[in-house]
Amino acid sequence: MHLTLVGLSHHTAPINVRDQTALQDKLQEKVLSFIDSSSDILEAVLLSTCNRSEIYTTSVEEQIDSKSIEVWFHEIHGVNQGVLSPYLYNRKEEEVIRHLFRVVSSLDSLVIGEQQILGQVRDAYVQALNTKTTGTVLNRMFEKALAVGKSVRETTEIGEGSVSVSSVSVELAKKIFKDLKQHTAMLIGAGEMAELTAEYLVSQNIKRLIVANRTYQRAADLAQRYDGIAVSLDDGLLMIPDVDIVISSTGAKEPILRKEQMGDIMRERRNQPIFLIDIAVPRDIDPRVRELYNVILYDIDDLQSVVAENSKARKIEAQKVESIVNLEVEKFLEWYKNLAVAPTIAQLRFFADEVRNKELNRAMAQLDHLTDKDRNTIEDMSRAIINKLLHEPTVQLRKTSESEYKDYHLLSLRHLFGLDEKENEKTSLGDD
Repeated sequence: MHLTLVGLSHHTAPINVRDQTALQDKLQEKVLSFIDSSSDILEAVLLSTCNRSEIYTTSVEEQIDSKSIEVWFHEIHGVNQGVLSPYLYNRKEEEVIRHLFRVVSSLDSLVIGEQQILGQVRDAYVQALNTKTTGTVLNRMFEKALAVGKSVRETTEIGEGSVSVSSVSVELAKKIFKDLKQHTAMLIGAGEMAELTAEYLVSQNIKRLIVANRTYQRAADLAQRYDGIAVSLDDGLLMIPDVDIVISSTGAKEPILRKEQMGDIMRERRNQPIFLIDIAVPRDIDPRVRELYNVILYDIDDLQSVVAENSKARKIEAQKVESIVNLEVEKFLEWYKNLAVAPTIAQLRFFADEVRNKELNRAMAQLDHLTDKDRNTIEDMSRAIINKLLHEPTVQLRKTSESEYKDYHLLSLRHLFGLDEKENEKTSLGDD
């Protein structure tokens, strides 16, 4: 069994390339057809997200030509041959295991500590199970990887603290109002930043979402995607007294909300707290509104300082996660490297047991006077001799860490005991 990984990610490919490799669930079936058509590939799992597309395989040939996987990689994505090649990476054996364990722990993510990757890897593995493209090695590797990812979440704080301006905005709103289900939020502006913020607000079950924009149609398009209410910019400003959270990100050159306006709004609100987030450059909200009672204002600099602190904390936690990953990779490698050993040891023990039974039966035939108790004692002794003779070679073979020496010892063992010849004889008899 030999592991191979071919793929691309945000580390190697720009977004316009990654857009071409985002796959729908149904295309997992093509992996199965690829395996069926290949005599070399035994198992495969396809992991496809917005930031990566990877194919994990096992094969019977150590030096399998990864070019055949690259050819298929282009075909399944409907891309002309060679287009993706400059962006692809190719990993083998231990590198494959380490890569997967780092991916599932979010160390390889665009945003370190992000929450989604664990579920995405689980989904990819389940799809492979359902299409029966996995086996002993990939089942064990992915199940272990998922356990590592879960452990990382439970024992470290790598996922704590938001690390984007939009998510920090919503996180701060949650700290102020606790339960966003009871509150109304207004987005002023309908650009990319507003869309990201809307996604985070909806994920926190905001009671009501209002989108205000100079171009009403853009507000309507964004509001429709997130089950919100669209209004014009002027109408939105008039609705602020009924809103608890305002997040503004327009392209206006002058403030759209001044201190005097905010004073009138607070009187209408009877000084109920309001949270203003200004992520526009230049600023949409007059910074002097901070002087008003129960008005909480964060601007882009405030938010970016929070993002920087959270990112720093995640990087510190990432060092702890690397240690966990290194330890778990070593544990898995011990199992993986012994895969080649196990069949040889089993075959050697089978051969030894055959010899023992043959000689034991011959001796027992000449010892008719023995009682059943005596016979059992002799049989136990013969079994103990075999176990003790094979124990030390078995332990030493499993302990050998260098692949080159392990292969040498395995070949020597098989040659000295004629195990390959015995296997061939067995196969020939079976064919007859």
